[in-house]
Amino acid sequence: MRLPRPFAHVPWRRLFTWRRVRVALLIVALAVVGFALYLDFEVRHAFEGRRFALPARVYARALELYPGARIDPDALARELKLLGYHEGLRGAEPARYEQHGDEFRLVTRAFNFWDGPQAAQDLRVDFRDGRVSALRDSGAHNLALARLDPMRIGGIYPAHNEDRLLVRLDEIPPHLVEALVAIEDRKFFSHHGIDPRGLARAFVSTVSGRGVQGGSTLTQQLVKNFFLSPERTLRRKFTEIIMAVLLELHYEKNEILETYLNEIYLGQDRNRAIHGVGLAAHFYFNKPIKELTLPESALLVGMVKGPGLYNPHRHPDRALARRDLVLAEMHRQTAIDDARFQAARATPLGVVAKPSLGTSPHPAFLDLVRRHLKRDYHEEDLRSEGLLVFTTLDPLIQRAAEAALSGRLAALDRSRSRERTLEGAVVVTSTQSGEVMALVGGRDPLYEGFNRALDAERPVGSLLKPAIFLTALARPDVYTLATRLDDSPLVWKSRGAPDWEPQNYDKTSHGEVPLRTALAQSYNQATARLGITLGVPEVHRTVHALGIARELSPYASSLLGAVELSPLEVTQMYQTIASGGFRTPPRAVREVLTADGKPLQRYGLRVEKAFEPEPVYLLTAAMQDVVREGTAQGLRRYLPDTLAVAGKTGTTDELRDSWFAGFSGDRLAVVWVGYDDNHPAALTGASGAMTVWGELMAAIPNEPLVPPVPEQIEIVWIDPANGLRANADCAGALELPFYRGSAPTANSPCVPAHAEGSGKSWWQRLFE
Repeated sequence: MRLPRPFAHVPWRRLFTWRRVRVALLIVALAVVGFALYLDFEVRHAFEGRRFALPARVYARALELYPGARIDPDALARELKLLGYHEGLRGAEPARYEQHGDEFRLVTRAFNFWDGPQAAQDLRVDFRDGRVSALRDSGAHNLALARLDPMRIGGIYPAHNEDRLLVRLDEIPPHLVEALVAIEDRKFFSHHGIDPRGLARAFVSTVSGRGVQGGSTLTQQLVKNFFLSPERTLRRKFTEIIMAVLLELHYEKNEILETYLNEIYLGQDRNRAIHGVGLAAHFYFNKPIKELTLPESALLVGMVKGPGLYNPHRHPDRALARRDLVLAEMHRQTAIDDARFQAARATPLGVVAKPSLGTSPHPAFLDLVRRHLKRDYHEEDLRSEGLLVFTTLDPLIQRAAEAALSGRLAALDRSRSRERTLEGAVVVTSTQSGEVMALVGGRDPLYEGFNRALDAERPVGSLLKPAIFLTALARPDVYTLATRLDDSPLVWKSRGAPDWEPQNYDKTSHGEVPLRTALAQSYNQATARLGITLGVPEVHRTVHALGIARELSPYASSLLGAVELSPLEVTQMYQTIASGGFRTPPRAVREVLTADGKPLQRYGLRVEKAFEPEPVYLLTAAMQDVVREGTAQGLRRYLPDTLAVAGKTGTTDELRDSWFAGFSGDRLAVVWVGYDDNHPAALTGASGAMTVWGELMAAIPNEPLVPPVPEQIEIVWIDPANGLRANADCAGALELPFYRGSAPTANSPCVPAHAEGSGKSWWQRLFE
């Protein structure tokens, strides 16, 4: 008896179809499993190996407080406001202060400096006569030094311009996490990556034709933002679901939550994307994440749904309503009680005034920082490794420089009634260290385009003259400040170049003039004749020794500034003079740390002796005469009589460029003013750049310029009428410094015959 074969009664066509279905199902199952395994590998590999592309974070200098520090109470208050400190103390809560006249009490923020972490400090600071007179802690113990946390001034961003500040979960206020879970995913701590009810709602929405939407848990949102494209398709949604489940299988809830809070997009600052709650806290409230209040946290959480839709700067009413909705949901879920709910709802939004546009409030200075760092770091490392860069920028001096340049240029434009607008640049450094304390690249300090401080190469005019006089004063056997120079008409013939006929600005020749007067009054004829006598190559050697690296024109016209330099290059030249003959390259970076705060590199002070101190001292004395009685005497309108400074005006042919470079005892500033298209600005150095310099220096603290007298310098009374020795009784006599043995030996007629040798001191005559 034959047994019936399986499916013998089934028609062969149906049997073949069923087999095909089974094979197809098997293939689909294998594909799904394979796809899931592939996604599992991707999730683990990407989540564990992925590093956020973290921009280098750039900070200004940290303000140091110590007894004797030159800062007044108003300046400290301005600094604290820039740092986001709030008035009114609340116990030991950081970033708060109180001022009572010349007395401050403040609680600093904790910060990880180059030399290690510094805890928050409760400080008492007293002031007297524009200086810190006492510094104590909360226990009234005297302190030698305290530092404030530095202001962040920008970053060097990835190509896609994402910016974030990584924070750990334990740094985030619990009420922010509670708000996020309440409004975005209240089952987050209980589900396994997906919410079936939410998915059902999303499916109904999809099949009804309204598109794929809703149903996403925080884990799904993270997967979408972290791994997937924003396309809204069923395939992408299916991939998202699988990856969310896999992510929950491999990682703890806190790991997922921390990553989400650092990844979420929360706004746009021009071309910079604000990611993560850490950066958003600074961007919207100018405070660290750990200092956020309940209503501030609720506002950030409310913006997760739509940062543009609920932008508190553009749509404050909409943002307030959304924040209150978050608070109401927290209250409904008993995350907050009635009292906290009512108090939070009664609080205004509290966002800071709209932040400055762009990636930095000081883009010109940041440009200098970037160029310095590129010498030692790859561009990709600067844009992705999260380096912490500590710079030399002084925020108060930077703002004073910006205000002086913008304000004076606006005033000059109004008085000229022209269609063109003047432009300018400012560089401020420390005379002792060469640190760049401020740099302004144009009248609009927020403009990130052409950086005139670094890239505007313009003829410098008379700014090059100090190099000629320094060359001469280094030869004390021939030249002194009292040496008579010929300021008569000059025609210089040079093979391969047209005849050169320099003229004085006033179109007048002045005959025989003292060397110091030729510089103070910026006489072109006397200076050109001196430079030619010394030799153009010799003067150029001095220019290079001062720090100018570029090649100079071999023609005599270069002696009067037919040389194009940038404001930063001019700064280097005058830095060497201001430091007493020591060449110190201007620097903008102090230290670089890794993202986790480990020291990576420190940029120390580089000093090289370029000149002996005696000729530099003599030149500085002559440059002080420029301010006292020469082309820059108009600075009296800006500076107090007690502030001794030295400087030099610069004006180019047809009044195209206006320059001023000068220094006090501790600050050097260089200013350029002109038109970008090289059109004549109709400004001299004194009527243009010097006015910016004067307003700037009047607005910042300065030490008087009192350079130490070198050992080989002596001070002698001189009769300016003839350059001979005088005494204090001679009318108009003045004291001038000389190399020992180089001063005139003959007495002026104003010295009585019986007082022969009275030009010498009694101590000198005692040993004759």
